[in-house]
Amino acid sequence: MANCYSDHPELRFEMNHPLMKRIVELKERDFRDKDTFDYAPLNFEDAMDSYDRVLDIVGEITGTTIADNAEGVDIEGSHHEGDRVRYASGTAENLKAMVGAGMNGMTMPRRYDGLNFPITPYTMCAEIVAAKDAGFGNIWSLQDCIETLYEFGNEDQHSRFIPRICAGETMSMDLTEPDAGSDLQSVMLKATYDEAEGCWRLNGVKRFITNGDADLHLVLARSEEGTTDGRGLSMFIYDKRDGGVNVRRIEHKLGIHGSPTCELVYKNAKAELCGDRKLGLIKYVMALMNGARLGIAAQSVGLSQAAYDEGLAYARDRQQFGKAIITLPAVYDMLALMKAKLDAGRALLYQTSRYVDIYKALDDIARERKLTPEERQEQKKYAKLADSLTPLAKGMNSEYCNQNTYDALQIHGGSGFMMDYPIQRYARDARITNIYEGTTQLQVVAAIRYVTNGSYLAQMREFEAAEVSEAMKPLQARAKKMAYLFEEATNYVKEAKDQEFHDICARHLVEMAADVIMLHLIQYNATQAPEMFERSARVYANFAEAEVIKHHAWVMNMTAEQLVDYRSE
Repeated sequence: MANCYSDHPELRFEMNHPLMKRIVELKERDFRDKDTFDYAPLNFEDAMDSYDRVLDIVGEITGTTIADNAEGVDIEGSHHEGDRVRYASGTAENLKAMVGAGMNGMTMPRRYDGLNFPITPYTMCAEIVAAKDAGFGNIWSLQDCIETLYEFGNEDQHSRFIPRICAGETMSMDLTEPDAGSDLQSVMLKATYDEAEGCWRLNGVKRFITNGDADLHLVLARSEEGTTDGRGLSMFIYDKRDGGVNVRRIEHKLGIHGSPTCELVYKNAKAELCGDRKLGLIKYVMALMNGARLGIAAQSVGLSQAAYDEGLAYARDRQQFGKAIITLPAVYDMLALMKAKLDAGRALLYQTSRYVDIYKALDDIARERKLTPEERQEQKKYAKLADSLTPLAKGMNSEYCNQNTYDALQIHGGSGFMMDYPIQRYARDARITNIYEGTTQLQVVAAIRYVTNGSYLAQMREFEAAEVSEAMKPLQARAKKMAYLFEEATNYVKEAKDQEFHDICARHLVEMAADVIMLHLIQYNATQAPEMFERSARVYANFAEAEVIKHHAWVMNMTAEQLVDYRSE
């Protein structure tokens, strides 16, 4: 029986990282729940065993039910019936299986019927699900919106809404509008306070809303009359039980057909404020988007894994010129690079998720008591690290995902262009990953300040001092030389003191930083488990070095005077 967790030992390796000790310690608070909940862990080993068992369950459901339904869901898609959405029959079956296994509300506290899991095993579940049906991954993983409600909502909202998500209800985040996509400051959905009813009323249109007919919605709306920027926006909770929101249509998409992308019409819909007024975009959506971007990074890694598996299997079976095509250098070169990108990207994903786990757990502790000076320092350190790596994890993994599905389809040759093989579905599903929840270009905007303020370089220097195996020391030395090229290019751009020149060079600098950081991370993995990662580390080193040299040459040969050649008038 296929199991999408146990079939890939790289996942268990990432789960057993040394930082998990600290994460469990913070999340479980001296294992205080053991006397109240019979499923709460007794110690660190018990907690890790619990994560492993849940991952195994998700892996089994994915390898059987979700995998079996994937093709049918892609063909059938979601249905627009009246003003509502009906899932594809396979999607409904997938949800039933996951909810029946208790896989909703995974990260929520046990007092709300959650499992109190850290972000890392939950992110791993999202990766596993996406490897077989990225569209269903969207529906299931959007339950993570409850993290934002838990972080910024009040206790009354926690007690009313979180148990419903844990019991299997779904969520959506309603942000974008016809005239407000990436530019969320332009959101105009109107929120007005109803004095008579003691509630807020929402009116307007939302577009491109994933799982838009969900049970609970987090909605960005303009609460401050007369404003036109982000300072006039607040976050609201809309409950489908109250009515007032209709699905005008379901978008017809290239891929992720099982995930209904909806246009919604709000007509005097009852809602309640989440958190404080005017902080909807400035604070709450930023937190929501960072969580969503980590989720898309996981989805991207899942699709990369699926593409690699399909490409490898086809190359082993396909005979040409009297031998399997996997023996041809042109093919095994592609497969080796796919695996290297997959391993490096996954290392970045889980390094990021572990950083998120530590600072979020400390944030949660701060709601109960004052943090010690040491804890505050730890919180600050890991919040900064998580914020710096999240755009890299989302941006690079979504690009690698598109590259890997493209290459896997190429390995299939003409067969890959036919609908008979799943690789065409993976390629279509992958295309959205570097677009939604902030395009790759917007991830560059989020990341570039960590280039210019020296944060990425500082991380590289810390990695350079780390102990690695003898086999990895030459790669570590190469990474150090790459860091020098990155520093030189960064200084060259900063010295120009030209914002437009800075902006056009930003992507090149950010990708250089990501290449070097991922090379260090895969070196660490290869030191710990050479049988799994040593070959990928060497392949990735060749790739990363070529990329860094390429970007360095581009930046160092660019001048502000050349901008006129690039502008579209």
